[in-house]
Amino acid sequence: MEESQELALTQLRKSVEKLSSSTEGHDNPTLMRFLVARSMDPGKAAKMFVDWKKWRASMVPPNGISDLEVKNELEFKKICLQGSTKSGHPLVLVITSKHFPSKDQANFKKFIVYVLDKTIASGIKGKEVGDEKLVAVIDLANITYKNLDARGLITAFQFLQSYYPERLAKCYILHMPGFFVTVWKFVCRFLEKATQEKVVIVSAGEEQRKFEEEIGVEALPEEYGGRAKLTLIQDVILPQATGVAITNNNL
Repeated sequence: MEESQELALTQLRKSVEKLSSSTEGHDNPTLMRFLVARSMDPGKAAKMFVDWKKWRASMVPPNGISDLEVKNELEFKKICLQGSTKSGHPLVLVITSKHFPSKDQANFKKFIVYVLDKTIASGIKGKEVGDEKLVAVIDLANITYKNLDARGLITAFQFLQSYYPERLAKCYILHMPGFFVTVWKFVCRFLEKATQEKVVIVSAGEEQRKFEEEIGVEALPEEYGGRAKLTLIQDVILPQATGVAITNNNL
């Protein structure tokens, strides 16, 4: 680790203490994610870290959110958790045509956390090193106005930005229909520049080929040109060794 990074980490820990909080139990790789997300500014990173700790404490039980707590959302079978992409990131697939806006926003937020936590945990091999990222694919094929949920999409991205710093490697959007363009432009108002730069809207031709190449046939489901089978997130059993990954200290 460079001397400038060590200095920034020291300043971050001191800034967190000044905010009447603590970094105890959090390793340097985890703290570095907050620094990177705030352009290596220890003061801003400390505030983000403290806000994250408060949010996790209020939102997530110590051992994570169980399938039972979000059973109503899982029943739609709209989220698939595939293997690792070519770059080694876990791949989460959202089948938007099976999604309907939730009437229980509090529970839907828990569902988002459940999906993000489990996806990240699936990519941790042994002990977390802090830079584990996920790749998301949002498939808009066959959606109708009943499936539109700008609020839900904004919430998911805002959670990533505020509470999962440096966890998104890339987000691919497939089969965007013309009527969704206006919705997407509205959603983009709530996205930070760094987040927008990670989103790729895939069209036919070269972009499709590049998408398939970057994901890799081993993780990409057959329906999308790969060799993998679609695997619902609730059917994925994480190795016990990664259990620590879904605790409040690691995500």
